[in-house]
Amino acid sequence: MPLNYSKWDVLELSDDSDIEGHPNVDKKSLIRWKQRDIHEKREQRKHKMKTLEAQIACNKVLLPRITEIAKKLADPSSPTPSTVYFNSLVEQLRTNPSRDCPPGNDPSKLEHTYDGMLLSLLNMVGEIAKEKVKAAGVLEADKEERLAKELSAEMTVHVKQLGETIEKDEKQLVEEENELKKHITMDDLHDGFESKYVPPIPAPEPVPHSKSEKKKEKVSTIEVLNPKAVDASSSSVPTTNAIEDEDEDEGLPELTPSLEAFSKLPIGDYDKSFEFIQHHRDVYVPGASDALLVAAFTAQGEGKAKYAKQCVHQSLLLQYCEKLGRDGVGLFFKKMINGDKRALKVFVDDVESTYKHLVDRVKITQEEQQEAREQIQLVPENPSQTISFNVPDGPPPEELVLEGPGTEGLDIEEVRKALQFRWDVFQGFSPEMQEALQSGGLDGVNKVLGEMDVAEAEALVNSLDVAGVLNFAEGGIRDQTGNDRS
Repeated sequence: MPLNYSKWDVLELSDDSDIEGHPNVDKKSLIRWKQRDIHEKREQRKHKMKTLEAQIACNKVLLPRITEIAKKLADPSSPTPSTVYFNSLVEQLRTNPSRDCPPGNDPSKLEHTYDGMLLSLLNMVGEIAKEKVKAAGVLEADKEERLAKELSAEMTVHVKQLGETIEKDEKQLVEEENELKKHITMDDLHDGFESKYVPPIPAPEPVPHSKSEKKKEKVSTIEVLNPKAVDASSSSVPTTNAIEDEDEDEGLPELTPSLEAFSKLPIGDYDKSFEFIQHHRDVYVPGASDALLVAAFTAQGEGKAKYAKQCVHQSLLLQYCEKLGRDGVGLFFKKMINGDKRALKVFVDDVESTYKHLVDRVKITQEEQQEAREQIQLVPENPSQTISFNVPDGPPPEELVLEGPGTEGLDIEEVRKALQFRWDVFQGFSPEMQEALQSGGLDGVNKVLGEMDVAEAEALVNSLDVAGVLNFAEGGIRDQTGNDRS
């Protein structure tokens, strides 16, 4: 079988294999001249190709514009005379030219722009047409019509010439490209492929848990009078009493940045969830579903119901994938994305029931926390004692009259100040407290006090006592939790 060496024909070698030198010229100089000649011709060819590409691009921009001008000049039905149209176009290009130009040209120079090139052509066409009309010796009355014909004819000639020039340049460019491809150069060399060792991606770590403080231990040591008489191992007997339970709380799982982004994906958009798991391996790890449930519980407690349900949805996604085994992710999402009605119904029902259970648990937890919170309540010292409130109806009247027994020695101005002070204090209370005081019921006042912080409630009760609104025999305050406050 004959060997085919044609693939080596594209190699352009500059060694001395095909150089027949002159006896008076050394071989090394001839080889260097040959090399320089090859590189010079190669650069000349590249420069010529760039020039041809620029000429073709520029002429292809000008050709449609010249063709349109030629058509309008040759159109006898045009309402505007050809000479008027031609002169107005020349004037427009001269006074208000566009600065669009080929790449690499200077837009500040008119002759480098497309409009400048077109203006130069129109000026040349106009001069040639006028010379032809003048040489023909046409009568003055027929000069306008003859000039229009000459302008149209000249523009048609230039349209044809420009089209032929573009075709010629394109043909020459193809020839130069083919000639360039005949020889392999350094520019044609590139890496075919590279073989590198890529280590496998390590498995992601489980979801981290919040760290709990180490439990304190108390060690007691028994000292003896004669330590030498006692065995060294029994000289000190440590006994450890754990302050808290022996089982340490490992803490709650926390959301990683990837899990947080995963939890915000829309409910029911299985395509996005599947794509996210494929690109973030640290989402499908032990503890991830628990971390999402913890985040759902926290969000529901903060009033973010929509986000809480999203967390529940994404947590169950991971749980279902884990239960389906090694290929659980692919199996689960295949059913969901393909719209398996039975699988969808089971999953959606599970999401709804789980979220409802979470809402109930959050509500119960909040109620328990509310009950365990320290409160300030008004409680009588004994069953025979009652608490009432002297709620002012408004500021003291201008004409204040004191009536009844025990009012003879009172200063009316001091009484006015006391009543005004009581009204000012009452006005400083919240609308809820004002309404509770006006109702006169102790339960209503205690309800408002229970919703307040301890310090704020203490200050409010003190204001009630000082202003005389609170009719409390001993003036004491009892904390419902069992701590007396005064």
